Amino acid sequence: MADLTTNFIGIKSPNPFWLASAPPTDKEYNVRRAFEAGWGGVVWKTLGAEGPPIVNVNGPRYGVVHGADRRVLGINNIELITDRPLEVNLREIKSVKRDYPDRALVISLMVPCDEDSWKDILKRVEDTGADGVELNFGCPHGMAERGMGSAVGQVPEYIEMVTRWVKQFSRMPCIVKLTPNITDIRRPAEAAKRGGADAVSLINTINSITSVDLDNFAPEPTIDGKGTHGGYCGPAVKPIALNMVAEIARSAETAGLPISGIGGVTTWRDAAEFMALGAGNVQVCTAAMTYGFKIVQEMISGLSQYMDEKGMTSTADLVGRAVPNVTDWQYLNLNYVTKAVIDQDACIKCGRCYAACEDTSHQAIAMSADRTFTVKEDECVACNLCLDVCPVEGCISMRELALGEVDQRTGRKVGTYANWTTHPNNPSAQAAE
Repeated sequence: MADLTTNFIGIKSPNPFWLASAPPTDKEYNVRRAFEAGWGGVVWKTLGAEGPPIVNVNGPRYGVVHGADRRVLGINNIELITDRPLEVNLREIKSVKRDYPDRALVISLMVPCDEDSWKDILKRVEDTGADGVELNFGCPHGMAERGMGSAVGQVPEYIEMVTRWVKQFSRMPCIVKLTPNITDIRRPAEAAKRGGADAVSLINTINSITSVDLDNFAPEPTIDGKGTHGGYCGPAVKPIALNMVAEIARSAETAGLPISGIGGVTTWRDAAEFMALGAGNVQVCTAAMTYGFKIVQEMISGLSQYMDEKGMTSTADLVGRAVPNVTDWQYLNLNYVTKAVIDQDACIKCGRCYAACEDTSHQAIAMSADRTFTVKEDECVACNLCLDVCPVEGCISMRELALGEVDQRTGRKVGTYANWTTHPNNPSAQAAE
């Protein structure tokens, strides 16, 4: 059996599946249930400094995007950080860590950008015996308007400054949670590294409005006739999260910086993809809120079986395996040519491939009088739209042309160009000639 034990920046856990800082980790009752279900770690819902109480809305807090089958694709939330007293949270954290010493317990923090506030809360957090802290520089609503959350995460200088304070006033490992609401995710990651962060976690939620009530004409969720932007998470944000994780993992400036991957992890496969792109572990929220804590059992068994099949004995064998294969467009191999192929035995003659290609692509699929669909190789550009819209898995595949084989669309033999830099359509190549 593959060993799923992880050692992330010195924080050990029996598996790489942690619950993210969110409603599921708001109190002792929830966290104990999570650990009993098998979660390897939790990041406790964000604590703030003592002062004016945090007041959450007492109406709907979530807006949801559903798929056609009512599956939850994304959740928008307008909930703030914990509204429970700081002392209560700290007492509960200490109790949980005492009873579950083998599980990772990290505390998410968000306090004003002044040195004394961070110095004070770090002393109190260390007394709980928690394994580390995560700096919430990502929350895009409510707290950002108060100069915290993503308001800090969007300014690299602030990230570096606060991270330095945390490393100065605490011996605990420090994870910096990054906001995706920024043009280039590498800049805040670089700032966190300069400040001495032990790791970064990403992505936090994406600023969003999920829907509008067309009777009341207000964003949803609606509070007394008004709505606001919130933070979007769930399966829908996974592609954005994967790209941002990969950008940090392959950047020379942040190479080697440990990453905790967050964003739409619902299955073991999602987790494996994040880890292959450089994440040392993953954090989960929406899946737990949708299906309950026991979903982690499927994640554990699935990842373990996958690693066994691949001959991987530890999670370290998986982490970063895909990073060398992430490149810029200009380095893609233009000698690689494919054509769509339709399996007539599997085809149900729905015509979806034909409609998609004929109306919106390259008119590369022919339809006969008896609704037999075939690929016109002299028109096919291998975009694979037909494969993506086909309702029958495996019915349409992409055949790779052999080196020297003639591409009927261009009339050229495969192998003419090394890559874009030598392609005649490239202005730089033309200038060189």
